[in-house]
Amino acid sequence: MATKTEATVEEKLRALYDLQLIDSRVDEIRNVRGELPLEVEDLEDEVLGLKTRLDKLKTDVETINFEITAKKNLIDEAKVLIKKYAEQQKNVRNSREFNSLTKEVEFQELEIQLAEKNIKEFKAQIEQKKEIISSTKERLSERDSHLKHKKSELNNILAETEKEEIALLKKSEEFQTQIEDRLVKAYKRIRNNVKNGLAVVPIERGASGGSFFTIPPQVQVEIASRKKIISDEHSGRILVDPVLAEEEQEKMQAYFSKL
Repeated sequence: MATKTEATVEEKLRALYDLQLIDSRVDEIRNVRGELPLEVEDLEDEVLGLKTRLDKLKTDVETINFEITAKKNLIDEAKVLIKKYAEQQKNVRNSREFNSLTKEVEFQELEIQLAEKNIKEFKAQIEQKKEIISSTKERLSERDSHLKHKKSELNNILAETEKEEIALLKKSEEFQTQIEDRLVKAYKRIRNNVKNGLAVVPIERGASGGSFFTIPPQVQVEIASRKKIISDEHSGRILVDPVLAEEEQEKMQAYFSKL
């Protein structure tokens, strides 16, 4: 292809339309992937969150079990003291000592009652947390399975399309170097301003491709002559004639099929 300064208008139009076909193919590839990468990322975050929650719940249960053990030890110690005070009551010399020991026994009995109440409450907490652990495990298993499926789906699509996308992006850059900067900038600006990314379109049934606005016959003749670059006054898209478009489509399709 001729250099930028030597390129004819027709060569510029062909290069622009080829660039459009390449970039549209990249758009198609990315549309196939769609929201999958974001879905995978969201699922990974959700799975990590569930694992963190599960670890915390398990730690909570361990802590409560430790508390239960401590309360059981307290009960055992209280029983030993009650037995000790009961023995001492047999050898008291006066009622004051007896009453003092009786109060100690009553205090230890209250300690036992409180500890038993605490143990009951702790066990209820454990049962509650076990239920949450069970439901969290189910949720984690389901989301983890879904994540593996989505990852596999994404990896398959990437394996099929990544090589082609890289080759196309490289080709797109090559074409951009063959087109003068002002046209490349105009092309990118139009692509960013239209929903489907089509900046260069052929005339279809007397109208701009994808548009219902009819192009006057005289303008169609000018476009077909390929003597100057003409834009659609309604959308701003660069227009090419159907024959040129068909020729470039066939050429680029042959290129795509080799990727």
